[in-house]
Amino acid sequence: MNITRIKVCGITRKIDALDAAGLGVDMLGFVFYNKSKRYVDPSLVRDIVNELPEHIEKVGVFVDQTREDVLSIADEASLTALQFHGNEPPEFCGSFPDDYKVIKAFRLKDRESLKRMNDYDTTYYLLDAFTPDTIGGTGHMFDWKLLKDFEILKPFILAGGLTPDNAGLAVKEISPYGLDVSSGVESSPGKKDLALMKRFFENVRRAE
Repeated sequence: MNITRIKVCGITRKIDALDAAGLGVDMLGFVFYNKSKRYVDPSLVRDIVNELPEHIEKVGVFVDQTREDVLSIADEASLTALQFHGNEPPEFCGSFPDDYKVIKAFRLKDRESLKRMNDYDTTYYLLDAFTPDTIGGTGHMFDWKLLKDFEILKPFILAGGLTPDNAGLAVKEISPYGLDVSSGVESSPGKKDLALMKRFFENVRRAE
């Protein structure tokens, strides 16, 4: 049986991180892109991370930030993984120390969007929906049929419009390494809803 990893992204409150940890989350995402509705200060993240089990990946989400900024924030916030959600080239994503896992996000709108994916030698890929004016956490899905017959060379995490209602379908149809949920388990941007998170986890496990 494949165990689907679950990543809850856009964490801004300690209570939500601890609730997700109690449900068995594998990765928690913290957004350091200051134009995001889910932006969070690195010092708050460090405070949250200090109370989390060691096995949970603490993922920082960055958008076209400098390498120096990324490493500084990663150190301050005690991150274990770095997710790049902008136009970062392969050589940038490959330039970080081996003690960080690296996730490159791709915003998919057509088959053409897939072509550059395998140029990136990162730990994981994250596949998200393309929207012209917002990066991540949009609640929009992309057409999963885009992935049909395309060989993806790294384990991938499926994102984009996932909710408790379609999480099980995603597991059955796509068999991803992991699922990334943000707005689909929120009561408002950055505030997670425990009942929705619980349903999301239950439906993923049921589908497996």
